[in-house]
Amino acid sequence: MLKFSYGISDYYSLITEGYVYVDRTDRIPLIEQTGKQLLFLRPRRFGKSLLLSTLENYYDVAKADEFERLFGHLSIGQNPTPLHNQYFMLKWDFSVVDPQGKAEQVKQALHRYVNARIRDFAVRYQNRLPTKIEIDPVDALASFQALLTAVQQTPHRLYLLIDEYDNFANEVLMSSERTGQSRYETLLYGEGTLKTLFKGVKSAAVGGGLDRAFITGVSPVVLSDITSGYNIAENISLQPSFHDLCGFQETEVDETLRQVAQACGWPTEEADEALEMMRTFYNGYRFSYADEELIYNPTLALYFIKAFQRECQYPHNLLDSNLAMDKNKIAYISRLPDGEQTVMGALDGEHPPAIAELADRFGVDEMLHAAKDNTFMVSLLYYFGVLTLAGRTPLGKLAFRIPNLVVRRLYVEQIRDMLLPDLKRDQAVQAAEALYSTGDMQPLCDFIEGRYFRAFDNRDYRWANELTVKTAFLTLLFNDTFYIMDSETALERDYAISEAALTMIVRPDMRQYQLLDVLIEFKYAGLQELGLTGDEARRTARQELAALPPVAQKLAESQHKLRGYRDTLRAAYGSALRLRTYSVVAIGFERLVWQELPFDD
Repeated sequence: MLKFSYGISDYYSLITEGYVYVDRTDRIPLIEQTGKQLLFLRPRRFGKSLLLSTLENYYDVAKADEFERLFGHLSIGQNPTPLHNQYFMLKWDFSVVDPQGKAEQVKQALHRYVNARIRDFAVRYQNRLPTKIEIDPVDALASFQALLTAVQQTPHRLYLLIDEYDNFANEVLMSSERTGQSRYETLLYGEGTLKTLFKGVKSAAVGGGLDRAFITGVSPVVLSDITSGYNIAENISLQPSFHDLCGFQETEVDETLRQVAQACGWPTEEADEALEMMRTFYNGYRFSYADEELIYNPTLALYFIKAFQRECQYPHNLLDSNLAMDKNKIAYISRLPDGEQTVMGALDGEHPPAIAELADRFGVDEMLHAAKDNTFMVSLLYYFGVLTLAGRTPLGKLAFRIPNLVVRRLYVEQIRDMLLPDLKRDQAVQAAEALYSTGDMQPLCDFIEGRYFRAFDNRDYRWANELTVKTAFLTLLFNDTFYIMDSETALERDYAISEAALTMIVRPDMRQYQLLDVLIEFKYAGLQELGLTGDEARRTARQELAALPPVAQKLAESQHKLRGYRDTLRAAYGSALRLRTYSVVAIGFERLVWQELPFDD
């Protein structure tokens, strides 16, 4: 049975205990050549800590005797660089420093943590250091200087690794409390503790015994605030050569998945089906302006494969709960002026979010107080990993999209919370289940008319269209436990199914249940177009609304398109498909008119 390193970021344990390891050591020479002070940004749970641990084990002078054991079977072991096992390694992980409490308490916590890491360094290398490192209990920077002095008396130099350098900023970002901002200002502004620490790192890199530093984080939030203290790091996050430095290529996922499927006795076609599931739910990230191959979120991929190996079936919940908290990042954007429209616009496949360029540095003060434009919001959603690069628009702007179906779920849940904060889940679930099980559209349309449309007001008519109505349905119907929901990967847009259509295809492992596949296309008719007021629309019977010439025309157009979409889905999914097909026309944000396309029409 294969051992999967889900949640393990210690390279030494991973290799010595026989876990599956996806080799990225071929990039080590390139990292060396690129520069000595490097910054690498990726979303949380994307393998950054394991990357640092790999570098730590490769360069550590104290592990020279274990080089063959740790790296001999890997790419770098076949062609090592001259710098392997030539450094004293010091690692700081700011995610373990408690950011809570008063500003002075956070400052003391940071000093204690850095001192603890230096004390550990002194113990590990005591036989290689000619002098003792004096630890200053109240001044970690003085302790760091003492460490550098000791290192400079040896033939070796220091390699500093910093993990989650922006952790403090992220904590402040997610908190609206003034105390959080005060803590951060104490750490960064003026001669703040963290800023002073980075100034010490910069000084050490200029002839002070520090030869290299590799820093990871989620976003460039802190860069603006520490620029005067540390302005020598090169950001390599968007370089094509490092696009998949963290994350899995599809060939790597496919190879491992097929080993597990074979052990479970699954035939080839079912292994193909499992890969399609993983591609739909976990693939889709691009971290380069170049047209690089899309990569998988490694944490989610390992979550799926480990559960698959254990049970020989797909995990019931395809969203790992450890990544569900990323919804908080979307919630932060939604609370900003015009943020709701940015979040809802992310679901618009026809007009994806687009900006001239990514924001590459912004301070926390700007994030808390300055006006937030679309560039700021889209950039932050990209760094958080809930949008990804999708090429360029015809005008040359950077286009973005939601990477995959598990992230799409986070948007759907946030939009539902925004528009229906007091949603009575039972009533909504019953309305959705009526459609899932019997094809009855009435309860869902009644619920949307009675509850959802009330969440909109007159200003929303400025951007009302078919996709607005589709979003309302999607937030209530989204269920990735049973369905592949509106997935570009699964439906292959080569088949030209409109963005205004919602598709719900039963997951292969759920076809044993009495669930219907569903296809709905949405149309929108404005009240002005129909010559109606809101009150008139609410008082008019659905049959009379459907008979109005503009509505009847939209229904006829939709029915014509749906016949083609239905044929596309039948060709893709074959006889297993239990498809019910509907046209829905929204009359303003007041009423819904729908028709079902006969199965054999």
